[in-house]
Amino acid sequence: MKIKLPILLFVLMLLTSLSFGQSDVEMADVMRSNGKIYVVVAVAAVVMLSIIIYLITIDRKVSAIEKKLKLKD
Repeated sequence: MKIKLPILLFVLMLLTSLSFGQSDVEMADVMRSNGKIYVVVAVAAVVMLSIIIYLITIDRKVSAIEKKLKLKD
């Protein structure tokens, strides 16, 4: 029963997402025709890239602190 419930939920979510994907999205068509969709994609890419860079720098700082604590012991 525990395994069947997640599988059932996954199938239901998949079916609902497929049914929503069949409708026409006018906003996306308008943005694509005006060339503004590329601005949206560029902004999303910059945001994701900055988040990744931020996480890498935090990981390096935490690693340096862990090394200092290990050397102290």
